[in-house]
Amino acid sequence: MNTTEPMTQTMQTARRGTVPVSVLIAVRNEAQNLPRCLAALDGWADEVVVVDSQSTDGTVEIAEAHGATVLQFHYKGGWPKKRQWALDTFDFRNDWILLLDADEILLDPIKAEIAEAIRRDDHDGYWLRFQLHFLGRQLRHGGFDLWKLFLFRKGKGRYERRIDGEQTPSMADIEVHEHVVVDGRVGKLKNPIRHENWNSLYRYIEKHNEYSEWEARVYFEGHKGEVPPRFFGTQAERRRWLKARLVRLPGFPILTFLYHYVLRLGFLDGRPGLIYCTLKGVQRFHAKAKWYELEMKHEARDL
Repeated sequence: MNTTEPMTQTMQTARRGTVPVSVLIAVRNEAQNLPRCLAALDGWADEVVVVDSQSTDGTVEIAEAHGATVLQFHYKGGWPKKRQWALDTFDFRNDWILLLDADEILLDPIKAEIAEAIRRDDHDGYWLRFQLHFLGRQLRHGGFDLWKLFLFRKGKGRYERRIDGEQTPSMADIEVHEHVVVDGRVGKLKNPIRHENWNSLYRYIEKHNEYSEWEARVYFEGHKGEVPPRFFGTQAERRRWLKARLVRLPGFPILTFLYHYVLRLGFLDGRPGLIYCTLKGVQRFHAKAKWYELEMKHEARDL
């Protein structure tokens, strides 16, 4: 063997003691959350890329202080949105990409599991479990743990497109409930990622107001996307199946609250559980009200 041949990227990364994964974090004014997210990646991830939308609160300076590469995304509507734009345009230097939000924190067990998983060649993507913490408390009930397909080989994963019509900055510049689709075999990792938002409830409600703009447009246009609504499928497919059948019911927002707070025992999480379950119902109400508004405008144009 010729020892003077260039080493592969994976070998170079292993020698530095980091894991050969590129982490992509989408942000906008996340100075409260980002330090904890990045601190968990320091010395672990070989590459961290932060895609920002002109933050004004020190987010960029925090990212650069942790050695992250910062991209600026200028959204003017349409598709792609923030994360897919970064996947399309940035030349990631590793074969594996991990998507995170600024309020998501890698703990040691999932770090070790990811490092082991990407050494194997039998999968092209992995579902990851996100464990919700809200107002200083882990929500152990209510059915709020999420599975997201956020770890995949470069070039194998992309976001589905759910809206063909107009998308404006009022609908958020980031993918909301679009899901990642992976071309290849997909597995599951068992250890959770901690999801804990330290922003104020004002910021939380402001952000979900944008999300409800997008969701209303999805209701108005009807189901689209590459993740099919199926009851006996993944968590994402099951949620999409249930929502497609329940959303037209007049009491859908109330049913949302009762499902999480009563049926899924959200009341056992105390006051944070009550607040979070109520906000979920309110968000559904906002989306349905905006859907009604879109239908009224459409009917007025047809007169």
